[in-house]
Amino acid sequence: MSTLRDLAEEHTRLRPADIDHLHRIAGDWQLLSDLSFADLLLWVPVDGDGTYLCVAQVRPTTAPTAYLDDQVGRIVGGPEVAHLEVAYRQGRIWREGDPVWYGDVPARHEAIPVRLRTADGEAGEVVAVVGRDTNLSTARTPSQLELNYLTTADDLAQMIADGTFPPPRHPGETTSAPRVGDGLVRLDANGKVTYASPNAQSAYRRLGYASHLVGEDLAALHRRLAGDPLEGTDAANGILAALRGEAPPRREIDARGATMLTRALPLMPAGVPIGALVLVRDITEVRRRDRALMTKDATIREIHHRVKNNLQTVAALLRLQARRVAMPEARVALEESVRRVASIALVHETLSMSSDEAVEFDGIVDRVASAATEVAAAESTVGMRRRGSFGVLPAEIATSLVMVLNELLLNAVEHGFPPAEAAETTEAAETTEMAGPADGAEPPGPVTRPEVVVSAHRFRKQLHVSVADNGRGLPPGFDAEQSGRLGLQIVRALVTGELRGSIELRDGAEGGTEAVLVVPLARNAPRSPS
Repeated sequence: MSTLRDLAEEHTRLRPADIDHLHRIAGDWQLLSDLSFADLLLWVPVDGDGTYLCVAQVRPTTAPTAYLDDQVGRIVGGPEVAHLEVAYRQGRIWREGDPVWYGDVPARHEAIPVRLRTADGEAGEVVAVVGRDTNLSTARTPSQLELNYLTTADDLAQMIADGTFPPPRHPGETTSAPRVGDGLVRLDANGKVTYASPNAQSAYRRLGYASHLVGEDLAALHRRLAGDPLEGTDAANGILAALRGEAPPRREIDARGATMLTRALPLMPAGVPIGALVLVRDITEVRRRDRALMTKDATIREIHHRVKNNLQTVAALLRLQARRVAMPEARVALEESVRRVASIALVHETLSMSSDEAVEFDGIVDRVASAATEVAAAESTVGMRRRGSFGVLPAEIATSLVMVLNELLLNAVEHGFPPAEAAETTEAAETTEMAGPADGAEPPGPVTRPEVVVSAHRFRKQLHVSVADNGRGLPPGFDAEQSGRLGLQIVRALVTGELRGSIELRDGAEGGTEAVLVVPLARNAPRSPS
């Protein structure tokens, strides 16, 4: 199904600003649909041929729908769009006409012109029409709640025609605002409550207000109820701002262990402030769960921090032991263990600063690669380069993968570029750059610097990684399965076991050695048979 923007750009000449305004309406019109007990359809005129295209639709949660089938993408014309034509051409809300039938469902048509305010605040031209179609099959005498809903819906419909609804969204706000069914309070121009739905009354009762809301000054009530005076002042100022015709950000009120989210909307049909609409929702349990999760997240981060500290302590102890060992082989083994422990500590250090159990892996790879270059002999220089991005990885993948990459990078530096060869290649490259060719001599061929490249990309829920060097390549008859090197045994065990992936060591296409890993990113991926 095409999006609103796709349909509008393909079939109309609406400007980007017009389409953005239609998006804002479609993002906030569930409120109007619920208050109207009606389906809302957003119609735009198709270029000059008298037809209209439906680019969005919303169904009410407070009443049965008038349309069983989705209307988005439907193009209609002729008598069927007469009411839309009146609203579009004359710029007024159309409410005349007899009910129409959609199969066995009788429906009442209404049409609301959509205007976009100009830069100087004036009402602009009509750019679209909102069809408000009510299912009449369950029509009955409306209750007080329904009458207040319908009255408020008419005010908001007029504000759409004026170009003042919906209000601009504040930065950082999501669409999770209180809905009509959560609780509705209507205020007059003086800020006094003229109607409060039963759910709204219940929400205020949770805050400690047991009396009926009708007749109360809501801003003053918020000041009295809020446990924090500053919070109460903010909530009250939001109500007063809505009464002035502004659209304040959503506020929360905490009192007596309960939390209520409020959203205040100005009611100003035809530009005249007549009061405000306040939507409320009891979010006590939501905030309680949020606090529990925050405590849990803080505890997990503290655990990762302590694990990192412990691993660094272990690495320091191994480093001290290595300095006291006389046997070169034992010293090398201890130093390798230090690097392995340090690579795991990097992951836990990153997790201790993260808000979830996932890490941005590129920075970890860069630090491990930088540490691996220090293994090369002092007189040689091995360059490290990363291509592509690992992205964000879950902790269970990151911990094992960093150990694998650490081993592969160390292996490439130590065995791909023995110290003497690396030093000679580096010196030759530097000499060529500084001296250049002698007079009359052929320029020498390019001298390749020692380099290791780590590449990563994602494909079909898999992470493809390669560690390639331009060194001397694999020895003749090399068999990774039969290799006795501890580093390669660790790599194979982690890749095929913990990561449930596969690894291949092979000669590079242009010389050197390349290690290719394929790691499934799905948690329950089948274990690799290799």
